[in-house]
Amino acid sequence: MRVFVLLYNAGTDSEGIHTIQMGHINKVLMFESEDDATRYALLLEAQDFPAPAVERIDSEEVEEFCRSAGYEVELIKEGMLAIPPESNVEELDWQKEEVPPAEEDPSEIPEAELDSIRRRLEGLL
Repeated sequence: MRVFVLLYNAGTDSEGIHTIQMGHINKVLMFESEDDATRYALLLEAQDFPAPAVERIDSEEVEEFCRSAGYEVELIKEGMLAIPPESNVEELDWQKEEVPPAEEDPSEIPEAELDSIRRRLEGLL
C-alpha cells in the first residue's frame, strides 16, 4: 500500500524521516492521505519545527526500515486528525552530523608559541 511520510533533507546524504519521540521510543507516522500529511507538515512548520517534505512511499518499505531501526510505526487513516507535539527534541539526529568541529581552546596553545606571539606583538609597539 502506498502511504505518505515526512522527510527532512529529502534526496540528500543527511535525509531523515519525521518521528515522534515517546519516552525512549521513536514512532514514524504513515499517512494514507497526501492532504493529511501536508496538513501535518504545515502544522509542524507553524510551530517552528523544521519544514519536512511529504513523500510517497510503499508502506512495506517504511515498516522494514522501522524494524531495522528499532522504531514503531503508526498508520494515520484518511481524515484522522493528527496533531504534532508542542515541543521538539533539543538536537535532531541529522543535525549532529552538521556540528562544526570545536575550535582550539586558547589555553591549549603551547607556551613557546604564546611567547613567540607576545614578542612579535611587542615588536609592533
